[in-house]
Amino acid sequence: MESLSPSDAFRGVSSWRGYVSIARPDHWFKNAFLLPGVALALVLSGVSLLAELILQVLAALVVTSLVASANYTINEWLDAEFDRFHPTKNARPAASTRMSAPLVYTQWLVLACAGLAGAYLINVRMLQYETALLVMGLVYNVRPLRTKERPYLDVLSEAINNPIRFMIGWSVVVQTVAPPSSVLIAYWMGGAYLMAVKRFSEYRFIGDPDQAGLYRRSFQFYNENSLLLSSFFYAMCSSTFLGIFLIKYRIEFILGLPLLVILFVWYLAIGMRHDSVAQRTEKLYTEWKLMVFVGLLVASFTALLFIDIPALDFLVNYHVLNK
Repeated sequence: MESLSPSDAFRGVSSWRGYVSIARPDHWFKNAFLLPGVALALVLSGVSLLAELILQVLAALVVTSLVASANYTINEWLDAEFDRFHPTKNARPAASTRMSAPLVYTQWLVLACAGLAGAYLINVRMLQYETALLVMGLVYNVRPLRTKERPYLDVLSEAINNPIRFMIGWSVVVQTVAPPSSVLIAYWMGGAYLMAVKRFSEYRFIGDPDQAGLYRRSFQFYNENSLLLSSFFYAMCSSTFLGIFLIKYRIEFILGLPLLVILFVWYLAIGMRHDSVAQRTEKLYTEWKLMVFVGLLVASFTALLFIDIPALDFLVNYHVLNK
């Protein structure tokens, strides 16, 4: 891993709060993306949600948060030299204060080991998925790969953490088989859509292509049109593979699709605002109307997981017209 030599121009030595900040505990809510994996595994396997299983879900959330914080730690540390070119991220602790490299790497190691050890105590399959999450954090941030600097691959390699989280949730219930590939790809492309809108919003906010390229090297290859078109592509892919999943496993979900389409459009509308909150997903709770709608969406799909509607079977059954 590359080292960063803080400049003497920094305002001062970082306090312990700075080290906590770069682990981004305020981003832990993203690990709720593993819960749909739990829910789908329960439905497809027929396993009951027992008290012991609930404790394992909570444990999975904790260990995933630890591994995610390890990734955030290395992300902010290795991004510091680039964050100084961003209008607001230049105030992050790693970019604006003097931090100790040994302490940062020790923090990464402790968080990573604690997360992986906790995953091993739950089950071996979860250990594999948590390891994949940790490895993708290194692939995304550390040279020579550092995929965050490569156009389109930056979005895809970051968004793949979504299906990994889904599989973590799935592994709480089922360890013998993997989730359906269609739902994993839909989850991946949905995450790519969110990330592409974030990139689009960041690019517009910075407002200067040269400055944007100094902050994020992939921006040297993007423009507003390419980012917007890529987000549309990812949304279409997500919808397509979700449709495949519906036809094969759960046609009842078709009733919730209009809500999902509205969510895609609504999020893009948010991303097109100046200084959009889409740049800072940890602040999405400030969009209270969107949060209420997401709650409605989650409640609808959760209900449709457990409610069978035989009247919809005609959509997936073959019909041959009599000649």
